[in-house]
Amino acid sequence: MDTVTQFPFAISDERDIGIVLSDGCRLSARVWMPLNAAENPVPAVLEYIPYRKSDGTLPRDEIMHKYVASNGYACVRVDMRGNGDSEGLMADEYTIQELADACEVIEWLAEQPWCTGSVGMMGKSWGGFNCLQTAFLQPPALKAVVTVCSTTDRFADDIHYKGGCLLGENFGWGAVMLSYSSRPADPALRPNWRAEWLERLEAEPWLAPRWADLQERSDYWKHGSVGEDYARMTVPVLSWGGWADNYMNTVAHLVENVPAPVKGIVGPWVHQYPHTAVPGPAIGFLQEAIRWWDRWLKGIENGAEHDPAYRVYMLESEAPDASAKHRAGHWVAEAVWPSPRVSRKVLALGADMAGALPARVNTPQHLGLQAGEFFPMGLNAEMPGDQRQDDALSTCFDGPVLAEPLDLLGAARLSLRLSSDKPLAFVVARLCDVAPDGASVRIAHGMLNLCHRDSMEDPAAMVPGQDTEISFLIDQMAYRLAPGHKLRLALSTTYWPFVWPSPEAATLTISGGSLDLPVHSGSAAEWVPPPPEGAEPWKHKVLRPGKTTRHIETDLLSGRSALVVNDDLGDVENLSTGLRTGETMSELWEVNQNDPLSARAVHVWEQRLSRGDWAVRTKASAEMTATATHLRMKANLTAWEGDQVIFTRDFDDEVPRRFV
Repeated sequence: MDTVTQFPFAISDERDIGIVLSDGCRLSARVWMPLNAAENPVPAVLEYIPYRKSDGTLPRDEIMHKYVASNGYACVRVDMRGNGDSEGLMADEYTIQELADACEVIEWLAEQPWCTGSVGMMGKSWGGFNCLQTAFLQPPALKAVVTVCSTTDRFADDIHYKGGCLLGENFGWGAVMLSYSSRPADPALRPNWRAEWLERLEAEPWLAPRWADLQERSDYWKHGSVGEDYARMTVPVLSWGGWADNYMNTVAHLVENVPAPVKGIVGPWVHQYPHTAVPGPAIGFLQEAIRWWDRWLKGIENGAEHDPAYRVYMLESEAPDASAKHRAGHWVAEAVWPSPRVSRKVLALGADMAGALPARVNTPQHLGLQAGEFFPMGLNAEMPGDQRQDDALSTCFDGPVLAEPLDLLGAARLSLRLSSDKPLAFVVARLCDVAPDGASVRIAHGMLNLCHRDSMEDPAAMVPGQDTEISFLIDQMAYRLAPGHKLRLALSTTYWPFVWPSPEAATLTISGGSLDLPVHSGSAAEWVPPPPEGAEPWKHKVLRPGKTTRHIETDLLSGRSALVVNDDLGDVENLSTGLRTGETMSELWEVNQNDPLSARAVHVWEQRLSRGDWAVRTKASAEMTATATHLRMKANLTAWEGDQVIFTRDFDDEVPRRFV
């Protein structure tokens, strides 16, 4: 990324501007804006998230918001209620309160003398979610949003469930938020930080069991899912995604369904902003965002509304690499989406896709250890690795060796006729690029909890032994298979730790099926994005370097397999504020190859904050296990001031297994 130091506008930087809401709760905002904004007002761009502006997202904020503000905007980074330097308490994600607060903040911004009255929203992940959700509410001053790594459906396409399958990340994310939200405000900004911290700790929710108990697509999940009524999306949207992330479906959904002006860009990236993300190529996200703001917040006729509807980086065949720094490929620009250059090709299982029918699918519990993270963040082997080990444990159907390149763009649909010998079961489908040497790259995956075969809202257990027709989409993709390679469909009844195991090891009998592929007519390099740029990074000192390890353990005697992750981010000091921060995390995901009830996950997060003689620390420990009838999630949250424990609390929840 190129660092830019010369900009059109000199800016100010205020670390703590208070936005007092109608109920008296004070939210803390950091605001960058041109020095002359009071005389020459500018539009405002809001990022509104729970991830702590004084330390959590500060390194990326310095690069992004300073850059955008220096191009003529007021960039406003707000800590949500109950997080960071803001007052109040947080009860859950994407609540009615959270979105009402967002609308109040937007109204407040529009009324400031330094603002023109036009407001945009931007954000990644949580912030990407709530800028879409806020646009759905249509606050008058909100004129455009830029959303990165977000979703249109909180049940079908988020970290809790996928195809009705309970994701391991549901537990993992609960542990993350227990840790993240446990930290106090910065005492330099909040004199009453200690009393507010104790109140925050007392109210801290343990959300994993709450989410796991909601095993159907209920009103809880429909709230905040903008796909419930795309017609309400009248605010222009620039949507970004990454093929190495698991929010890649959103971009196509928005471009296809939203009536407002929408443009979509999907690159090879993990769960990061595209100007800093891996695998490369990173691109000029900030320039593209400013182009969007200029058009819709400033009214500059720059033609942004005439850009291609859907720009995607088409990956090309190369060896699997779970820590890929760069992916081979080229940019494809579709003027409209769906594209007339994509046609459907239906392949019959057992014929066009070679494999014996009927086929039995009953896979060991440890299959999936090469699946990678739900949202990988970097280069620590978090992306999918070589799939050949999981392929060997799966039931596979292979296409012919290709004589010509095969370009795929869009979502494949898998249809199966099958029966299950158990009432609760799921099926996972992976599309893989198999090289002549046998190496296997995951192109895309999809899954279906068979209880949801007819309805996500009204699931029903399978009738053992009864044939049924099912159909589900595999994730969006843009991929060119090279000549000499072949396309593989790998099916499994397990996917650990990506999906929590069914209570019994199910056997599926597949008597027929087809794979409906989106075949692209072919493309060359059709878009040259701007290079990645950013403002000067934050000034900091590394006090203790971090270290990450990630390995798979196999006990040949017991049959236990485990994914073990240790991520020590070290400790750093912000040289501008003197605040010292550190974070350490460990994950254990273990299962016996032959026993779904042996599945166990243990996560431990530690957060550290200090300045001078002041020091605090929190530790969140969580464990998930299961019986045939219940999911059990335990946690402990402990907080220290100096060396003294000032708070500790245990959680122990059981959730009935109705459909998972």
